[in-house]
Amino acid sequence: MGNTATRDDFEWVYTEQPHCSRRRQILAKHPEIKSLMGPDPQLKWVVTAMVLTQVLCCYLVQDLSWRWVIFWAYVFGGCINHSMTLAIHDISHNVPFGNKEAFRNRLFGIFANLPIGLPYSISFKKYHVDHHRYLGGDGLDVDIPTRLEGRLFNSPACKVLWLILQPLFYALRPLVVNPKPITRMEVLNAVVQLIFDGLLVWCWGPKPLVYLIAGSILCMGLHPISGHFIAEHYMYAKGIETYSYYGLLNFITFNVGYHMEHHDFPSIPGSRLPLVKKIAPEFYDSLPQHDSWIRVLWDFVFCDSLGPYSRVKRTYPLPKDK
Repeated sequence: MGNTATRDDFEWVYTEQPHCSRRRQILAKHPEIKSLMGPDPQLKWVVTAMVLTQVLCCYLVQDLSWRWVIFWAYVFGGCINHSMTLAIHDISHNVPFGNKEAFRNRLFGIFANLPIGLPYSISFKKYHVDHHRYLGGDGLDVDIPTRLEGRLFNSPACKVLWLILQPLFYALRPLVVNPKPITRMEVLNAVVQLIFDGLLVWCWGPKPLVYLIAGSILCMGLHPISGHFIAEHYMYAKGIETYSYYGLLNFITFNVGYHMEHHDFPSIPGSRLPLVKKIAPEFYDSLPQHDSWIRVLWDFVFCDSLGPYSRVKRTYPLPKDK
């Protein structure tokens, strides 16, 4: 875990991210991994089933009391919605239809966005590209907390509050760290979402919409599945900026736990990431890894050396459009 002193700055490094060089090494030794790249048509059917499940749930909750609406939002609906955000992550990598069908992938992402209740998919795609290209990049990677977050949320109670407010920080941080112009596809995402939300309220009243939005916010905050937000890139071992998790929750999160493998090979769908580790175990077995997302959250809150500052940062030459 490193020392017990509270961090007062990020871990600044002056080397390139490790994923590029490891990718070259792995492909040199295991060129057959290239066969795992490409679309996974099954994803669109899984996502469609999840959307329809949430629409059915919206119908079922319309007559429940408010406390049961919130209960089921946290226990069930929010889990599906958090899983859907990770499906949107795969969609942002063009998994459903392949790289040659970018527009169809964006439209499908808007469809997958419907149960989340708030427009998200297109904006996520816009910034997620930078997260891979400029991992840890100062002013570029909006997955990195701001200095204000690092200074304010460094005690156990404050870190719990920070975890609860994760959805808010993920929504607002890009506007502060790396603001970009709103695109037409983002407008379309918002309009389609507004129409869907309006139809829910018109057909079944406000409870279905509260069920969806509350579930999205609650389960992206303090929730076992949300352990992946911290597990992926927070520095639990000094200088190590990406970690994998190989536990059971991968089955409902599109294998996002295979995060080291994902950053090494972002063009491989989540469904095939376990095969990367199976083919090239010598590159992954010895790396630091997590065995529980709940334990990740516990350690993050109660270990003094962990907090929003526990991230590796580096500088990149700014893109020409910055």
